[in-house]
Amino acid sequence: MHRAASATATTFLDFLRMLANRYPEKLIILVLDNARIHHAEMVKDYLSEEGHPFHFIFLPPYSPQLNPIERLWKWLKDAVIANVFHKDQNDMDHAITRFADYISQHYNAWGAQRETEVNFLSWI
Repeated sequence: MHRAASATATTFLDFLRMLANRYPEKLIILVLDNARIHHAEMVKDYLSEEGHPFHFIFLPPYSPQLNPIERLWKWLKDAVIANVFHKDQNDMDHAITRFADYISQHYNAWGAQRETEVNFLSWI
């Protein structure tokens, strides 16, 4: 899994390039919210190049109910971050990793509790 310190147009563009390199013969469809980084000039310039493999589907503005990851972020915040003291960034990173491990062991990619163990995060 690749981690960036923050989400910027540059890190998003790096992510797109990584996907294009990893899946050179595939059409890559991404469902995105309307964050500024998704509409940045450098991203538009990259997408205007001949032969890019991307198709973006943008969610309507102000529609977190259509974005399933928002429920996971809320659960993460409630379970790991809210009202919890973490002594440093490393401690918080470990708590988030334990949360992700719990999710991958107990739930499938659609949020249903799993009966068999499959790594939910392996596709990320």
